[in-house]
Amino acid sequence: MTDEDDEGSMTLNVGQRVRLAAELRLAGSVTPAGEHQEETGAFAASLALAAGIEGTVERVDEHHPRESHEVREYQRLTSLLDDFGHQMPPASRKHVEEQVGALEEQWVAYQRQMLRVTVRVRLDNGFVLDDAPEEAFAASSS
Repeated sequence: MTDEDDEGSMTLNVGQRVRLAAELRLAGSVTPAGEHQEETGAFAASLALAAGIEGTVERVDEHHPRESHEVREYQRLTSLLDDFGHQMPPASRKHVEEQVGALEEQWVAYQRQMLRVTVRVRLDNGFVLDDAPEEAFAASSS
């Protein structure tokens, strides 16, 4: 498998050289630095960053999905079965297995939630993209 095939599942690291994977357009209100919006009046502007611009990863943040009480209980009960299920009386083991079965749907839904990774990248042109999704970048070949 090549690096390009694996880009979607890549985890970026601090200090790694990356390139912008797609063109980005940032649009919204702009206020001159150091001035309050009320004093000067904000104006609308946009900025386009071309795909291929390179930069360096300064920070990587992993945002884990929240575990519900049901997910924690599923993990606790499956661990109990894994560690002690063979020693449990049949009726007790069956009861715990039924409890696990009742929580299965919440567990599957939790597993489908993807770990979200955001990064702060200082681009070579001086711009900084903060809290950008990891998928917006690819490993640089340089």
